[in-house]
This record gives sequence, C-alpha cells and structure tokens, in this order.
Amino acid sequence: MRPIGFPNFPFDSPLTGTIVDLERVRGDLGLGDTHPALFEQLRSMAQLMSTITSARIEGNRASIVRAVAAVDASRRHPATHHPDDVQDIVQLDAATAFVDRTVTSGTLLTHGFVRELHRMCVQGLKREGDRTPGAYRTSNITIGGSRHVPPPPSSIHGDLSELLGFLNKDVAHHIQLLKIAVAHHRFVWIHPFANGNGRVGRLLTYAAMRREGYTDDSGYRFLNPTAVFGNDLALYYERLGDADSLEPDAIVRWCEFMLSGLVAELERMRSLSHHDFAVRGVFVPAIRQGQRGALLDQADAHALAMVAERLDVRAADLEPAYPGSPAVRSRKIRSLLDRGLVEATTPSGRIYRLRLAPSELTPLVFRQLDEIGFLPRILRDEQPHAEMPPVSENAPRRSAGQIPKPGAGPAGGG
Repeated sequence: MRPIGFPNFPFDSPLTGTIVDLERVRGDLGLGDTHPALFEQLRSMAQLMSTITSARIEGNRASIVRAVAAVDASRRHPATHHPDDVQDIVQLDAATAFVDRTVTSGTLLTHGFVRELHRMCVQGLKREGDRTPGAYRTSNITIGGSRHVPPPPSSIHGDLSELLGFLNKDVAHHIQLLKIAVAHHRFVWIHPFANGNGRVGRLLTYAAMRREGYTDDSGYRFLNPTAVFGNDLALYYERLGDADSLEPDAIVRWCEFMLSGLVAELERMRSLSHHDFAVRGVFVPAIRQGQRGALLDQADAHALAMVAERLDVRAADLEPAYPGSPAVRSRKIRSLLDRGLVEATTPSGRIYRLRLAPSELTPLVFRQLDEIGFLPRILRDEQPHAEMPPVSENAPRRSAGQIPKPGAGPAGGG
C-alpha cells in the first residue's frame, strides 16, 4: 500500500483556492448572534439530518417522519426497539452521540474507538448488520461495482494504525480538513469491516473534525461531512472510486470534491448562526407550514412563533396566542409539552423553549431547509410529511432503484 500523506498540487489549482475559502469561512465561525441554546437545537437538528442522510447513502428508505419518531422514542426510552430500517438510524444516532461525548479538541482516535463505532452501528441489525460487531474482517472481500480490491485481513491493523497516526498528527490549520479528506478515502479503501464501512467511515470523519475543533458544543461551530456526501451521491462514489488508484491527481480530485462541499456547509452554518436568519428564515416559516398543512391550529402556531422569536417565554407571555384564564393557558402549554413541541428550561417548569429535534417540528424544519436549499439532495426525494404539498411541481424525484445499493460502489458495504 502506498504510504498515506498529502498529495502534491500546484499553488494555482482549484484545491488551493478551496482551502483559502475554507480558512475565510472558518474565520467567521463563532461570530453569530443566535442564542446559544437555540443554536444547540439547530445543531441537534443538523445531527439528526446527517444521521438520516448516512443511512440513506446505504440505501435505507425509512421515511423522515418514521426516523424522527423512532429517534425521539429511543432518546426518551433507550431500550425501545424498532423495525430494522429505523433501528439502523437509531443506532447511528446513538453512535453520533457517543462521538460527541468522547471526542474533543486533541482527542486521540484509536482502534478501540473505531471498533466501538462499528459495534454501535451494526449490532443486532439484519439488513445492515455484521456477524462480528466491533471486529475487523477476517476474510478477503470484494466490492460490487468497483475494481478496487481491499487489502487482506492481515494488513488491516497495520494499515489502520498508519491511518490513525496520520489523523492524530497535529498539522497547520489550513491543511486540517485536507488531512481529514485524505483519511476518509483511505478508510473506505482499507474497508476494515465485513459491513458497515461507509457508516463508520463517515462517523470517524466527523470525529476527526471534532478533534480539529470544527464542532464546538458551547459556541457556533458545527460541521458534519455527511451532508456533503449526500448532496451529490453519484459524484461521491465517482470521486472515491477514482481515488482508489492512490494516484496523487485522483486524490486531489477527491479532496477538491469534499472540501468544496465543506465550504458550502460552513456557509450554511454561518447563516444559521445569525438570529434573524434562523428565526425568520427557518423556524417561523416552518411553523406557518405546519399551520397551512393542518398539523398545527392557529393558536398553537401563534404560540410557537412567539416562542421562536423570544426564545424563553413564561405562560403569561403567551396570552396573545391563548387568551383567557391562566388555567386555559396552562392546559394549552401542557399540550405543547406533551407533544414535544416545547420543553421546560427550569426545574420548576415555568419557562419554555422550542424543542426542534426530534419532535413534530423536525419534518417541518427539514421542509423549510429544503425550500432554502439547505437540505442534502438525498433527502429531497420524499415529502417530509404526507399531508404537505410537494416543494415544487418540477422538483426532480429519485426512485428507490436510483439509490445505489449497499456494496454498489467504493463506499458500499456501509
């Protein structure tokens, strides 16, 4: 195997320009004015979107509504088990939460960490499972639709040790994401597991971004690469397959694909970090969509819009939406709490805030993000809620047969 490292590319190449753009956008992160608690809700929403996208890449066709409901139920009651397609997403959600708990700036990424991600992703699944969760494969494999033959089992531990050493190496800021792009391809090139490689590879790439500080739990930094891969699935497979030769020019083309997508994702995160855009461009329009689709009545939509604008509200603040006695308002607010549309922010339960993900609002917000071009294309082939009209009469739709099946490309078996 060719040693892992940075490809050479000329100063005037598109990749150089993309790296410059990444640094420009990165410098603006952390400057938003969306309330941190509200941005954390956005972050949770984006994580759920990335989780569903990762499952879709592998051919999982569970609807957004079913996926959101299953994740919500499992977060409330972890022992809940679901049909295989939504259980796949629930386990990906739990694995993402594991990354968030265990990886911070400078954390060393280890074999044990990679194997635990695999165990969490595949254990107990039928269609997307593996007979040896958390263990590297012990036999040679082929990848359907790809000329690449992954290295033999005897090479896996050594190849991954080299890859993890490369990921754990501290490098200059301007090539941190380049390092991660190179590593993402090399992981799926090694294909260390019998199944689950795509899902684990995307989680490992997200973990590497946390290690480099691209996600900050207390600020306005959030970046998950899965949305990039789900935005142009055909090109994702094409560039990965091209790079399987390990030729420098092919690696550069793969890095340009991934990093240019990350520039767009960072731009979107920067937009959402600004209060007016997040509230008036996303949340309030999503609530109004729910009202038009008869998912919310006029009073509840008014109340939720007020909560979105003000962030934290008391029962008395909602009198314009729920006129009448305090007892009437209390019953209305209790209904919002029971539906998971708002949550109490204090032990006394007298201050309330929107609950965006997972909740009944999640498909509505996804729909609005699609309207403004923020949703990965792979999630646009279904209506987030059956009672809502299509986004556009001319919007392209994929049939299930157009989604690559697991094992049908370089990232298959994921």
